[in-house]
Order: sequence, then structure tokens, then C-alpha cells
Amino acid sequence: MYRAIADAIRAAEARGTTLATVALEAEARDQGRPVEEIREALRRALAVMRDAVAQGMTGEHRSVSGLVGGDAAKLQHGAAGPLAGTPFHDVLARALAVQEVNAAMGVIVAAPTAGGAGVLPAVLTGLAQSQAVPDEMVVDALATAGLIGAVVAERASLSGAEGGCQAETGAAAGMAAGAATEMLGGSPTQAGHAVALAQQGTLGLVCDPLGGLVELPCVFRNATGAAIALAAIEMALAGITFAIPVDEVIDVMGEIGRSMDVRYRETAGGGLAATPTGRRLARERLVQIKRG
Repeated sequence: MYRAIADAIRAAEARGTTLATVALEAEARDQGRPVEEIREALRRALAVMRDAVAQGMTGEHRSVSGLVGGDAAKLQHGAAGPLAGTPFHDVLARALAVQEVNAAMGVIVAAPTAGGAGVLPAVLTGLAQSQAVPDEMVVDALATAGLIGAVVAERASLSGAEGGCQAETGAAAGMAAGAATEMLGGSPTQAGHAVALAQQGTLGLVCDPLGGLVELPCVFRNATGAAIALAAIEMALAGITFAIPVDEVIDVMGEIGRSMDVRYRETAGGGLAATPTGRRLARERLVQIKRG
């Protein structure tokens, strides 16, 4: 697999093809498997993503702690806000839906992790539905997302314990932005700018789960991450570029993660987890879980 998104962009544009194509070919070489076999695995992943969205939208899933559940359905079917009826609104609800399923121990696709798993399926399936994108193009987008995630893992991190939430929800936003930009007709270069535009918007994002549970604020950060991805997609498709190359943005993310205080790296020792209310809720819910 590629160690730099710039290398993948050059390879794709030299051949007049897509990042998805070079990603699938590289994965086939690395794994010694035919491209079609990899595509079939991605189709299965897409089916799981869609099922998680559908399950979450029912509003029936609750986390063991009771802190999370029902908000995706509330957003989708509640009182109309200024974004009602827009793809943006739908994507936000989908991001919450997947994370509510995750918090309730349901089946999701770690994309790239469980904590950031709502962003990519929300953005890709939501935009695919609103723009009538064929399934095979969504599968291509998953391949592009995989390439982006692999580069982030290589150059920085995909672990909240190592790099904060910028390495999970932030990486997911970058993956979704680049993948969806290409899915909607953007060039490999535009996809690269979309990744950079999304990732720069999440630099320094801390990982501060209440009580160490992947519930609050994780679920809602996925909706925020999806919103950032949509903003990046919109800008990239409009021809807006980001002056710092995408790989350098990823490198900075890694640098920030390594220098981040341990309190802000999934230890529940700082941030929202350390607020008086955060500590109280954690104590109450952990007692409730033990009793259960």
C-alpha cells in the first residue's frame, strides 16, 4: 500500500484513473488476492454499514450505561430545523445512528476504528442515496477511504489512546471527505485536498470519553466529523485547494498526537470526562453497569 497520498495521486493521474483503482491494485498485490475478491469484501462491509444505519434509525438501541440512544431517530423524525430535508441533515442522523448501534454493542464496521465508525458510512451512504450513486461506485469509495486510512496509520496513528480523537473521528472525516469527493466525480487531486481540508479542521481534537466508555462525547463527535467531511467535500469539489500538502497535514496530526498530554488520549483523565458533571455521570453509570 502507499505510504503517501501524493504518490497515489500521481500514480492515478499519470494513468488517467482513480485513487480507488490504484488502491485496489495495490491491495491485490500486497495480499496476493484478485481485485474482485477485495471488492466483494468491501461489498459485505457496505452491507454491514447500511444495516447499522437502519438499526440505529429505529431509536431502539441503548447503551448499557444508558447515556446513549434514540438521538438518531429524534434527529431524523423530530421537529424540523433549518437543515430538515437536506442531505446534510440525513448524514448527521446516519452518523449518530451507527454510533448508537456501536455503543449498544451492535455490529458495525470499524472505519477506521469503532470510536469513529459513524462518519464514513454516514457520508458515503447518505450522499449515495441523495445523488443516486450506484453501489459499485460506493464500493470504489470504500477502497479510496481504505487507502487514505492506511496512509494515516502509517504516517500518524488511528488510535485515540495514541493520538487523541483527531486520530479516530478526525481520520474518519479525512477518509470520508476524500472518498466521497472522488465518488461524486472529483479528481484524485481534489480528493487529496478534501482530505487535507477535513483533517486540518480536526487537528488537536482530544479523546476524553466519560468513564472510559466509547459513548460520550464520541457518538456526537461522529456527527461533527461528518459535518466537517461534508464541508471539505463541498470546498474541494468547488476547486478550493489547501496550501499545505495532505501528507504534511497528516504528519502534523501525528506530531500533535505524540505531544498531547496523556489526559487527552482516551484515559478519561481530562477534557469533558474530567468536568464535575462528567465525573458524576461516569460514577453513576459505572455503578449501574456493575449492578446490571
